[in-house]
Amino acid sequence: MNIEEYRDFCIAFPGVTEGFPFGPETMVFKVMNKMFALTNIETYDFVNLKCDPERAITLREEYEGISPGWHMNKVHWNSVKTSADVGDELFKELIRHSYNLIVESLPKKTKEELRLLS
Repeated sequence: MNIEEYRDFCIAFPGVTEGFPFGPETMVFKVMNKMFALTNIETYDFVNLKCDPERAITLREEYEGISPGWHMNKVHWNSVKTSADVGDELFKELIRHSYNLIVESLPKKTKEELRLLS
């Protein structure tokens, strides 16, 4: 998946915004103001995605291209290399998983606001 496809996939989820809070090179996707995906747009060599802690460990053991999240909480975030052994379908599934984890953690009122956007 190239960076344009990645962007299109992320931005298509309900309630998602795109921004550059860490500088002009780091594209961040948020759902209801909470991050679920980020990458460097100049290199697009990996994407940081939130992940269930147990699943994160399993994925890191199974795929060379998945490692603890760079500059993130290593328990809850993975870095997924875009040129590694992770295919597009798994990559998309991991993006969905990250989005869903954030949505599940939202306060009830915010979830209702998101539901109205769908």
